[in-house]
Amino acid sequence: MPKLNRYLRKEAAHPLEAVKDEQARHRIRLTLQAIEGFVMCQCIAMGMLQLIALRYSGRAPLLSFRYLRTPSRSVVSEATVAAYLHASIFRLFAQNRHISLTQIIRSKQEISDSDADSLVS
Repeated sequence: MPKLNRYLRKEAAHPLEAVKDEQARHRIRLTLQAIEGFVMCQCIAMGMLQLIALRYSGRAPLLSFRYLRTPSRSVVSEATVAAYLHASIFRLFAQNRHISLTQIIRSKQEISDSDADSLVS
C-alpha cells in the first residue's frame, strides 16, 4: 500500500489507484475489511458492557471496586463489568451447562479415544 497523504487534494488520484497489481489491491481491500470488522466487534462488545453495567449494577455487590470518572452509587463502570466477567466467566459457564454456548465449548474440549491414544508416548 502506498503511503497515504492526509491532505489529499480533490484533483489528486487516490493512493489505491497507484497499485497496479489486482492481487495487491484485493489484499488491501481484505485488510481494510478486517480492520473495519474488528472495530465493529469492539464497538458491539463495548455496547454490551455498557448495557450490562446499566442493567445489572445492583445485583452484584462485588462490582463496585473499580474507578468511575463520575462516581455513581447506582451504576458501575464498563471496566468493572469487564473485570468481573474476566474473573468469573468460566464459573458462570460451568454452572449453566444448558446454555448452547456452553455446550459448544464443551463439545470442542472433549478428546476422542483416538486422540487420547496419540497423546500417550
